[in-house]
Amino acid sequence: MTTAPPPQLSLSADEARRLALRAQGFLGAPDRQAGTRGVLRSLGAVQLDTISVLARSHELIPYARLGAVGRDAVERAYWTENHAFEYWSHAACILPVEEWPHFAFRRRAMRARGHRWHRLADAGRSCAAVLDQLTSQGPQTSTQLGGAKNGGPWWDWSETKIAVEWLLDTGQVVCTERRGWKRVYDLAERAVPDALLHDDIEDAECMRRLVAQAGAAMGVATRADLADYHRLKGEQVAAVIDGTGLVPVEVEGWAKPAWADPAALASEPRGRHRTTLLSPFDSLVWDRPRTERIFGFTHRLEAYTPKSKRVHGYFAMPLLAGGRLVGRVDPAREGSTLVARQVSLDGPKAVQPAADAITEAAGWVGCGEARVERVLPETLREPLVMALKR
Repeated sequence: MTTAPPPQLSLSADEARRLALRAQGFLGAPDRQAGTRGVLRSLGAVQLDTISVLARSHELIPYARLGAVGRDAVERAYWTENHAFEYWSHAACILPVEEWPHFAFRRRAMRARGHRWHRLADAGRSCAAVLDQLTSQGPQTSTQLGGAKNGGPWWDWSETKIAVEWLLDTGQVVCTERRGWKRVYDLAERAVPDALLHDDIEDAECMRRLVAQAGAAMGVATRADLADYHRLKGEQVAAVIDGTGLVPVEVEGWAKPAWADPAALASEPRGRHRTTLLSPFDSLVWDRPRTERIFGFTHRLEAYTPKSKRVHGYFAMPLLAGGRLVGRVDPAREGSTLVARQVSLDGPKAVQPAADAITEAAGWVGCGEARVERVLPETLREPLVMALKR
């Protein structure tokens, strides 16, 4: 690791928090005209996940920033007119199509490795068969291509599934949409605009762009934050950070050096704070150490924790209000009722924001009523119930 340059500016913890909120789209007036596509471009990556409680996580991301945007409109914004593609970033993510060239380093690394999880005895034959079918029949799911599984566990992929995923990893095939949560694959030459369909950019330039983009999306970040955003290595970030234009800063209470987006430093963050429930996979909170450092808020997804050991619930969603994380809501749906199975609040001041966020979320997903079950602390249950009735 190279030594960090001396900071050019000192930021208070509060200034860093507000820079992060504005960069992520939670402070100031949202760009409703740009809509979901604008959110995707500014964030640079929207994480996908299989869990659907209120909605899929990639739907919750624009909702959290724009309000009750139509769910069908969100899907169309992502997947029509070749505006986006799915690839490996922070995890499996929707990415703006203009970033296709900057993931060339990852496609090259995949090709050099020779496989992801599975190996095929005759990879050339299997891949050729997939490409022939996509060429002649157009975009296809793995089921349409011949089936995704051999009949065993989820990882027991068929030859076709292994082949098409390898073609996706290496850039010959693109995921152009999700249909019933299944990937829809198409030839890269059809799905990616001609001007972007190349792997000509060298690794260092790819990483320089992605680090700069991550810095802009976070406002202010440590080297570890910058690496985590698109899952780069720390040494990769260190090698290119001097060329990104990010400004070295120090932040009150942060043990490590940080870098800030110069555009973020150009003006003081002002405007209205968004009150909303956040997906646990939202890029504001997906990096747990960063979330703890900025908000003093410890959050863990408990969906994969045994029920008896859960503290806040299966899909506890952080509650953002006034620029701070002030609680959690674990939602569920029962017909036309949104049920807050467990609500954990930091104090009485979080009651009305929680009621507002639950009410808005219920309306967004088409629930006419909202009901609260368990509330911690218990003394806030009745005030929350009354606030929901108002």
